[in-house]
Amino acid sequence: MENLLPRFLEYVQIDTQSDPNSKTTPSTEKQWKLAKKLVLELSKIGLEKVSIDENGYIMATLPSNLNKEIPTIGFIAHYDTTPDFTGTNVKPQIIENYDGGDIILDKATNTILSPAYFEDLKQYVGQTLITTNGKTLLGADDKAGIAEIITAMEYLIKHPEIKHGKIRVGFTPDEEIGRGAHKFDVKKFGANWAYTVDGSQVGELEYENFNAASAKISIKGKSVHPGYAKNKMVNAIGIANEFISLMPSREVPEMTEGREGFFHIHTIKGDIEHAEFELIIRDHDEEHFLARKELLEAIAKKINTKHDNIVTVSINDQYQNMKEKVEPVFHVIEIAEEAMLKIGIEPLIKPIRGGTDGSQLSFMGLPCPNIFAGGHNFHGKYEYVPIESMEKAVETIVKICELTGEKF
Repeated sequence: MENLLPRFLEYVQIDTQSDPNSKTTPSTEKQWKLAKKLVLELSKIGLEKVSIDENGYIMATLPSNLNKEIPTIGFIAHYDTTPDFTGTNVKPQIIENYDGGDIILDKATNTILSPAYFEDLKQYVGQTLITTNGKTLLGADDKAGIAEIITAMEYLIKHPEIKHGKIRVGFTPDEEIGRGAHKFDVKKFGANWAYTVDGSQVGELEYENFNAASAKISIKGKSVHPGYAKNKMVNAIGIANEFISLMPSREVPEMTEGREGFFHIHTIKGDIEHAEFELIIRDHDEEHFLARKELLEAIAKKINTKHDNIVTVSINDQYQNMKEKVEPVFHVIEIAEEAMLKIGIEPLIKPIRGGTDGSQLSFMGLPCPNIFAGGHNFHGKYEYVPIESMEKAVETIVKICELTGEKF
């Protein structure tokens, strides 16, 4: 695994932020720089049928070394990073033999990665951490996953005594803006099932995710001189406030966990004549998810009854809970779970409080649970990843390939 760390450090220093306002795929031109590099690297380590299409989707094959036919499996990761925080001029720091104390990321701004706030750090005393310099994100989401998949394939090529079936590798753009699977050619990929390597801490194994929708609430007001406004003015800002007050105040991200769903208002703007706010709706339970959407419509109806149809609700479904597509082929979870146990990892099977390419791919006909890549605190300057966690991810991928060969 000597190439794992230098490989990862090289990837994260290439800016690959995606852009939700772009209509192209990839959504940013700069994603092509890493994409083209990955194509060359996949060929260099010895994979076959390496390809990249006009939308930046990369695929490659490690042929079977068995004398029997078994299912083809795949491993998928994304090479874009989030637009939520800058990924320009990433300068990773290496903290060897972490002592369990505060890590000064940037002395000038007093940016500190502290176990007093980020308690997960306590798990990694004595290990080597890769952190940011306090000015950018790191990009372990999901360049750690890419480095781990490539390193695992390289390991299998160098160790032909490990028997495995045909393995497919896929790297995608624009996952961070919800488009990572939109143009993924499942038929061309040709796997019976796959794993996204895009989770967080060691042991994560996920096959449930939120049902998700976005919503925009638009309000038309009437501006009248405030001195003569009685029974005439309709203040759109006030109506927006009334609408929000009728939503469940505790069902928000900062007050929920596990399988609890939420509403999350992320944008609001307006004046007396017009106001609007945007939110996302999330719930693991399909009935609760539908009820959340119905609640927004009911609140609008209540206000419109008083104010002559001034509120408009627009809801767009985004993705579904992949659980219903993975459970019928639950052996894909059992193989990953057994692989972790065999290399000394305690599996952490839990729902994803978010989305994943694997969700969309599962509904496109490719069952695709998610396994850990090892990083923490994604999408910001406190992001870090232990190199030991990345090594465990490589071992997990290799063991999944080996166990699949043994079981079929």
